[in-house]
Amino acid sequence: MYRSVASEATTRGGLPTEVGDYVVTLDQVPRWIDAEQRSSLVYDNEDPSLFFSDPLTSVPGAESSTSGFSRFPVDHEVNSKIYLWRGNPWNLEVDAVVNSTNENFDEAHSSPGLHAAAGPGLADECAALGGCRTGMAKVTNAYDLPARRVIHTVGPKYAVKYHTAAENALSHCYRSCLELLIENGLQSIAMVCIYTESKNYPREPAAHVAIRTVRRFLEKQKDKITAVVFCTTTSTDTEIYKRLLPLYFPRDKHEEEVAISKLPADVGDENGETVIDERKIRIKPLPAVTNTVPIPPTAPVDPPVSDIGLTMRRNSSYLDSYLDPTFMSLIKDPDQRRMEQWEKASHAKSGFNCGKLLGFGDLGGPPLSVAEEYSLHSRYLAKANSLNLSEIAEMKIVYRCGVDKDGRPVMVVVGAHFLLRCLDLERFVLYVIKEFEPVIQKPYTIVYFHSAASLQMQPDLGWMKRLQQILGRKHQRNLHAIYVLHPTVGLKTAILALQLFVDGEAWKKVVYVDRLLQLFRYVPREQLTIPDFVFQHDLEVNGGKGLIVDPRTKYVYHRP
Repeated sequence: MYRSVASEATTRGGLPTEVGDYVVTLDQVPRWIDAEQRSSLVYDNEDPSLFFSDPLTSVPGAESSTSGFSRFPVDHEVNSKIYLWRGNPWNLEVDAVVNSTNENFDEAHSSPGLHAAAGPGLADECAALGGCRTGMAKVTNAYDLPARRVIHTVGPKYAVKYHTAAENALSHCYRSCLELLIENGLQSIAMVCIYTESKNYPREPAAHVAIRTVRRFLEKQKDKITAVVFCTTTSTDTEIYKRLLPLYFPRDKHEEEVAISKLPADVGDENGETVIDERKIRIKPLPAVTNTVPIPPTAPVDPPVSDIGLTMRRNSSYLDSYLDPTFMSLIKDPDQRRMEQWEKASHAKSGFNCGKLLGFGDLGGPPLSVAEEYSLHSRYLAKANSLNLSEIAEMKIVYRCGVDKDGRPVMVVVGAHFLLRCLDLERFVLYVIKEFEPVIQKPYTIVYFHSAASLQMQPDLGWMKRLQQILGRKHQRNLHAIYVLHPTVGLKTAILALQLFVDGEAWKKVVYVDRLLQLFRYVPREQLTIPDFVFQHDLEVNGGKGLIVDPRTKYVYHRP
């Protein structure tokens, strides 16, 4: 059914035959350490520091635990076993290929195209397996596939509340597949993205789990596995893997050094699973017993009632002398850390809050760490992708337009459409996160129409601070400018408060624009979708001077 292809077709993953089937061998798939792969991913007219700018939770100098120590050092032997290939995984000629499925091995929930390529025998064998639990894996024959075996695994469903459990279940999926590979005497495996959109698993956090789990497994079993092919079928997954692979499989000292500052704060334990401090079991050896001369037993003497408390305190001190001081003086015990957080929150609520006193809302509370911001952003993004927010989109408060004069994408915010009385703020935040996510990956621009917005109630600055925390530092770093059209004195005062109390880095990028003609110097007219009332407001504010725009014909001209 399948036919091999010539080696010159390696960069495209093979050429289809007249029936559309082809076979791709491992020597036709570029390895991660290949020079061609390296140049195309990192050094192709691109600053390597820009290539690593996106992953995720650390900034240079922010981590204290690593102190320059690489948690994933260069290992050429391990790197030689890694392949990254975009294409149909069922065309790969490997020992085993992974199928992401559900607990009942239903064909409809399996990886797309598997059963059609393998033939009806696969479904019959799957039906006889009796199902599979989440995080586990089972193996079957591959039938009409070029591979020898198919390893089926069940990925977890993602829920924000139980995200740690989902991460560890996903890690166990990848580890179970690799363990089955070795148990069946196989050496090469093609691994699809086990996480799926139907289970609401965020792609980039899942890719971190997948890559680090494979890395930790290969460190222990490198002699038993010859090849691990990460298979992607979409450009989104391919770009994610291209960005994250150098963090866990650095190919030289430069990539290793850059990865030190770009790796997430939590890269798992020796198996790649997420570490939870509260669940760690602390075991210390018993105190050493010294040989002493036995003391002859003496008759017990009951202490006076008044001395019982003193005796108990003395015995407690006596026992303390035998305990390991390092165990008794745990640094940042989870319970102690949680108590400190509660105390800080209580102090912030009861203490002096200048922003709240001035009517700007609750601006108190300690700032979030990089890891906390990333976790917060990931949870909101996962929830936003799982909801239908069409009613927010129809309000046209936030929407995507074209590009500015330098080619940066533009997000438009219409203040007058922000009807606070009839708007669910929580759902609006989810919509903003979802709309901004594809834009904030690179430099971008915001245009805010404040025209007639002073007539509407606006959220306080405490809410704005929370929204900015959820958007994360990537939003602040890649934001080029915020062009504010028709600003008022009240708005300028609020933005000054944002600069002082929320974030000076982002809000100092505000550029005030008094008229539309001035805005078009920064963003071309044809790149913007402007509500009709903005044109009318521009004429009223500027007294009929300057730019006049017909809302119906969209013609732009100067008033004589």
